[in-house]
Amino acid sequence: MATNVLMPQLGESIAEGTIVRWNKAVGDPVDRDEPLFEISTDKVDAEIPSPIGGVLTEIRVPAGETVPIDSVVAVIGQSGGESRTPAASPDDTDAAAEPHAPVAAAGTADAAGASAGHPPRAASARDGAAPARRGLSPLVRRLAREHGVDLSAVRGTGAGGRITKADVLQHVESRQPGARTEPLTTMRRRIAEHMAASRRTAAHAHTVFDVDFTHAASLRERRKADYEQAGAKLTHLAFIARAVLDALAEVPVVNASLDGDGIAYREDVGLGIAVALDDGLIVPVVKRAQGMSVMELSRAIADLADRARNRRLMPGEVEGGTFTITNHGSFGSLLGMPIINQPQLAILGVGVIEKRPVAVDDAIAVRLRAYLTLGFDHRIIDGAVADRFMAAVRRNIEQFDESLL
Repeated sequence: MATNVLMPQLGESIAEGTIVRWNKAVGDPVDRDEPLFEISTDKVDAEIPSPIGGVLTEIRVPAGETVPIDSVVAVIGQSGGESRTPAASPDDTDAAAEPHAPVAAAGTADAAGASAGHPPRAASARDGAAPARRGLSPLVRRLAREHGVDLSAVRGTGAGGRITKADVLQHVESRQPGARTEPLTTMRRRIAEHMAASRRTAAHAHTVFDVDFTHAASLRERRKADYEQAGAKLTHLAFIARAVLDALAEVPVVNASLDGDGIAYREDVGLGIAVALDDGLIVPVVKRAQGMSVMELSRAIADLADRARNRRLMPGEVEGGTFTITNHGSFGSLLGMPIINQPQLAILGVGVIEKRPVAVDDAIAVRLRAYLTLGFDHRIIDGAVADRFMAAVRRNIEQFDESLL
């Protein structure tokens, strides 16, 4: 008995998903709940587990293609008893002519606009199309659009002269000798769109404060063993997060957002923590962070960061942010000018925390310090307000109350 594998819906607002890669090939055995393929949506990237154990007998949607939710992307049969269909490939350009087009949910239209249960008619020689024009896969068409390629000028090397992904990329390289062009990943494309939109939307301004972490580091050394025994890790980021939350209570406009012609003030803080991935950046959100202890913040931040790196986040965990912290100093950066994460009004950039010589009571001393940068939307937040917020953050770190630990 065969089981259809569907494109899942990972959130109410998500209508489609892009298959990034398959972890199994046709003919491979697969266990129930074993990661089968990875998808990218407009919210998160996630690994999708197999709904059943058996043998992967068919892949209907190759990596790189985007299909609506509930589309059949693969078929799993019983071990040893199912016939197998060759796997679809990103370079196989007659995907549109295959009888197994993605199937929509019952009672709805599929991705090609055909009625459910009635896949689009396959192209044939009687259609009058040249062999190279027939059966162009969505991936080939998308690559051509992204690189401005006239497909009539591309020599197809596929069966019957069909154009493959490799043909398009080779054509692009031939236009720029020595250059290697690689299409943007789904995540990279969405980051680019989001950042560019933020720069167009907000009136970005920045203010930089030099903050002394010597006292916080001393508290951390005294208490980190207690945290480890409780299964948590006491980091400088936890101190910064608690300091920011207390400062937001003092200057609530920094936690607000622009709502038409008004300012929407929020009681809860959705604290976004930027997490660097191998192929991009994602900002999971600690919900209702204002009521958390340092211990709870430490656990929540570590959990979200770990699941972000392992593609285990759900869409709801990257929504609802009201203020973001990005720790670019973890790579040694002294100073950064972060872009606001819309529709928020501000973002805090944390530089590397390092020992520096400074003047203390008319003498030179070595102190642990870092540059903290606030990027803020000058349409709503004035420079004086931003500086008052940052002064509160600096005070909360430099005079951190040990009872909060």
